[in-house]
Amino acid sequence: MRVIVRPLILAAALVAGVLAAVPAAYAASASGAASPAASAATSVCPDAETATFGPNVCVFTDTMSQAAIQADLNAIATQQVPVGAQFDSSRYAIFFEPGTYGSAADPLVFQVGYYTEVAGLGAMPQDTVIDGAIDVFNNLCAAGTSDCNSDDNFWRSLSNLDLNVDLPAAAPAYAPPVQDAFGAGCANSAEIWSASQASPMRRVIVNGNVVFQDYCANDDFASGGFIADSQISGDLDFFGNQQYLVRNSSIGGAAGAPQGLWNMVYSGVTGAPAAVFTGQGEQNTVLAASPVTEEEPFLVASAAGAFSVFVPGVRTGSSGTSWATGSEAGTSKPLSSFFIATPATSVAAIDLALAAGKNLALTPGVYDLSAPILVSRPDTVVLGLGFATLVPQRGNAAMIVVPNTGVKVSGLIIDAGPVNSPALLSVGTPLPASGSAADPDVISDVFFRVGGAETTATAATVSLLDNASHSIIDDVWAWRADHGNDVGWTENTGANGVVVTGDDVTAYGLAVEHYQKSEVVWSGQGGTDVFFQNELPYDVPSQAAWDESGTFDGYPAFQVGAGVKTFAGYGMGSYVVFIDTTATLHVTEAFQAPKAPGVTFSDLFGVWIGGAGGLDSIVDGTGGPVTSVSPGTTEPVDVTSYP
Repeated sequence: MRVIVRPLILAAALVAGVLAAVPAAYAASASGAASPAASAATSVCPDAETATFGPNVCVFTDTMSQAAIQADLNAIATQQVPVGAQFDSSRYAIFFEPGTYGSAADPLVFQVGYYTEVAGLGAMPQDTVIDGAIDVFNNLCAAGTSDCNSDDNFWRSLSNLDLNVDLPAAAPAYAPPVQDAFGAGCANSAEIWSASQASPMRRVIVNGNVVFQDYCANDDFASGGFIADSQISGDLDFFGNQQYLVRNSSIGGAAGAPQGLWNMVYSGVTGAPAAVFTGQGEQNTVLAASPVTEEEPFLVASAAGAFSVFVPGVRTGSSGTSWATGSEAGTSKPLSSFFIATPATSVAAIDLALAAGKNLALTPGVYDLSAPILVSRPDTVVLGLGFATLVPQRGNAAMIVVPNTGVKVSGLIIDAGPVNSPALLSVGTPLPASGSAADPDVISDVFFRVGGAETTATAATVSLLDNASHSIIDDVWAWRADHGNDVGWTENTGANGVVVTGDDVTAYGLAVEHYQKSEVVWSGQGGTDVFFQNELPYDVPSQAAWDESGTFDGYPAFQVGAGVKTFAGYGMGSYVVFIDTTATLHVTEAFQAPKAPGVTFSDLFGVWIGGAGGLDSIVDGTGGPVTSVSPGTTEPVDVTSYP
């Protein structure tokens, strides 16, 4: 008999757990124990610093000299591009006010490193024009070598601007220097965005091709990403990039092997390649329209320099960009409606401001929280700048969103802390008929980590708990770290990456990796998931330590609850990477679901990458095996439809 999670019991227990942590933690916070001491900070862009957002936010204008802008961008990149910055505490938001930067004759070319957000401040992406290149190269090379890849190029973003791909006549003096295995100049041959996982590209116009794999390095792998609400005139050159989601965009085409490696998913994309799902390099899942979407809120600067935040409206059955007509539905909120927090702000002050009706902007930095940030009112916007990072310290949640209506949470990293949190982010309450299809809760570009960055053992039972019916999950990566600090089966513990109990929840770009039980538990009715990427845990010590039940080996990557009557999944894969263990491990089913006519999957697959054992089947005994013996190669094993 299978052991299936009982969703409402689980949700109620988790909500009770996160709320129970509030009172005692608040006492500590109110006394000042939770607030880091304020310290004087020196800006790396003093000529572009604004008192509104502090020293780690740079706001460039087109009246500044290009040399000054280039120097500031190079200073940030020199600090944040090297692999040593992967787990540092620096965070930056780089904004360009409407105008034109660089030219075809003198292009602006710079690199984007860890924890760096790059965005235009126009109402439309075409308001901010950059002539040049905005690059991400392989940065994992040892000094003097080029044997590296981009698999760990995480936590960076590009949004809301118009990029004319204009390359210098000669290779520029990249800062920091670029490892170029094929001679000086290769890196200057294309717009290269060789990033992985949590590196969204949103609301951009690119006039030219974009290459998503650094072909100028010997070991040129990259591991996926997310594009939304964008217009790219040229090709998306995926080449060997493992997987990607492209949503509600217009593209000139796609190229690769021929259009990517394992899992390329297009939802509501004009110019998408033909649907095909027949093996390596032929794995395109194509939806003509996205069921329901709402784009991420973004910062805008007026001609007079006044800031506001635009919150786009919800769309159903949509394709193409939200702004194709030159305007878009939504609401503008003045910056005066926001409480602007820094890491030195107490959580009590943040929560009081939220309770009083303020929205919240979290400036770049790491926030150690002895109590949760409590979002208590509907239609609140929580806007993280420069990958603001929340770390609960006392077993509390980092954030609890109580309303089921209209809350927008975006642009955050949430780390597990030293005491186990029942959930890191809890959204909504598990109430019947809760939520609003016309005004959904939206979770955009929110990334979770259990281990890796912290210097002590960390724990969180669930990373994201979504109880909000009609909510939208849009680009979430939940990661139980496989490298970094304090990583090991008993050092960074996490049972589930994502638990969904709300009804009619829609997810795009869901990546969940290395958790110790079912990585995703989806028990709400009427759910839809478009794109899923998973790596199973690397470090399971033995099969006995990792069995769902006496009749189910291991845990599924994606578990649809036994009581679910309707669910649809598109373009979903699970990868076997048992490389940090000597055990031979098996998973009975990568995808576990009830045999109900309304529960359907399109384009499922598994890939064996390393280790002994693997997937005995893809979904409910269908498809596979995907093991070190059969097929024993990194070729996808597909199930095109189920049932």
